[in-house]
Amino acid sequence: MNRIVIASNNAGKLREFSALLQPFDFEAVPQAALGITEADEPFATFVENALAKARHASRAAGLPALADDSGICVPALGGAPGVWSARYAQNSAGEPKSDARNNEKLVREIAQHADKRAYYYCALVMVRSADDPQPLIADGEWWGEIIATPRGAGGFGYDPHFLVPAYQQTAAELPSETKNRISHRGQAMQVLKGKLANLRGVSA
Repeated sequence: MNRIVIASNNAGKLREFSALLQPFDFEAVPQAALGITEADEPFATFVENALAKARHASRAAGLPALADDSGICVPALGGAPGVWSARYAQNSAGEPKSDARNNEKLVREIAQHADKRAYYYCALVMVRSADDPQPLIADGEWWGEIIATPRGAGGFGYDPHFLVPAYQQTAAELPSETKNRISHRGQAMQVLKGKLANLRGVSA
């Protein structure tokens, strides 16, 4: 079985990645299990940050690597928080990340706008080596709207404030199976699965 390092310390993402890779006989190894630190994410695009994380983990492990960079984008706020979603409410680089403060800031910033639409975006990158010249790249978007009052105990990040109109539930209220199927990350995983199938010559 081939090993692949997952460039994430997020437990939810690790579970999803492991499930995605099962049909391809990959052993998914979290980067933390190999003593690999998190990579810097200095870029202005999701794809560049995901690629940086994948190359960092691959180089440190000497293995293929899979990374994701994702966030929530609000058109009324010019696309913010975007790539800064996890650090939206940080006042300094050393300040701890906080979902609660991020959500408070987002609700406060969007309150003055009539347009409450938002979308989650995910970029997935897989490299077969640290210097892979043809990384596999997949992405997905998931549209909804921001609500002021949080609902639901599931999910993470902005999920309690992200209402999915088709279900009239927030991402934090949706069953995990439903969320994983329709979310930005779920969509990107399906695209990547197809690319892996084409690469390896197996059915997706």
